[in-house]
Amino acid sequence: MLIMFEKLSKFDINGNIVVLPDFFLDRIIKINSKDELFRTITDKTTIGGGSIRGVNTLDVKGGNAVNVAYCLATMGLSVTLFTVADNIGASILRTIFSKFGEKVNLQIENGRQGSTTSFEFHENEGTNANVMVSDVGDNQNFGPEMISAQSDLEIINSAKGIVLTNWASNFRGTDLANYLFTNSPNAFHFLDPADIETRKEEFRDTLKNLNNTLDVLSINENECTSLIKACNLDSKLSLDFEETGNIKQAAKLLSFEFGLEIDLHTRIGGAWSDGKDIQFVKSFDVVPKKLTGSGDCWDAADILGHLSHLDANERLMFSNAYASLYVSRSDFEPPTIDDAVDFAQKSI
Repeated sequence: MLIMFEKLSKFDINGNIVVLPDFFLDRIIKINSKDELFRTITDKTTIGGGSIRGVNTLDVKGGNAVNVAYCLATMGLSVTLFTVADNIGASILRTIFSKFGEKVNLQIENGRQGSTTSFEFHENEGTNANVMVSDVGDNQNFGPEMISAQSDLEIINSAKGIVLTNWASNFRGTDLANYLFTNSPNAFHFLDPADIETRKEEFRDTLKNLNNTLDVLSINENECTSLIKACNLDSKLSLDFEETGNIKQAAKLLSFEFGLEIDLHTRIGGAWSDGKDIQFVKSFDVVPKKLTGSGDCWDAADILGHLSHLDANERLMFSNAYASLYVSRSDFEPPTIDDAVDFAQKSI
């Protein structure tokens, strides 16, 4: 633990991390259970409609790219965020990121940001889930032409890291990935595709073309399941990700299949594999007070771990701690590096 803290404290955070492309405005609705929601809706539709009052709702910034960028900035990194928004959305972004000063460079193309309604079901431990209903806006067509200016290319070419998120919502995602990774040959390349279920075969083919330029693929258990099925590998292992052995085997199998590093984050822990070696670190035991955004927090910590040369075990521990501390808090502010390390030390 002390070695991990020393590596993080000595990490040179002067390099710029480019994050893109999605921005959403999120409305989070907290419900005790799915049955309660469906029963209430049925009651209202039976009498011709009406209001369901007393529901806990919250409006927050959203989008994988925006959330990852915000976490990285909170941890002290310099970030350039390329995204799309209308005048209102752009004003919200500038206000949200203003506290970071020159550490954050916002490059906002004019267009329509996405909007998401996220239903968080807090039933009981082990079955908590969030279901999101989204209008992706112009995030679905964020291609290379959105970042083709000479100044954009200079930012990309000189970046220390390139973080591409939410490929699944962007029909230009493959073109964007090829463009970004080709124009940043010296950068660390990180991809989190989000929910690929409806495009899993296409994403499988994309990964096979990106394996020479992509450094790390970050996925959760649902995305892992989709990818395993797309590769027809589901006959080789159990998809029960409540078992540590299955998680480790899945990460190793996919890493070997695509020839790239896999970082897999699940409810019970995180795993890493390069196709030969594998590491698994159990999640920290916390009571979640929110369900939205934990994967983005995990990604941000994982990215920092890679850039600061933590070994796989240290990186997974730090990422688990960072995400666990985030979900255990009521507010939507991500923790600092010191907060996460201190939490990990006290929790072990």
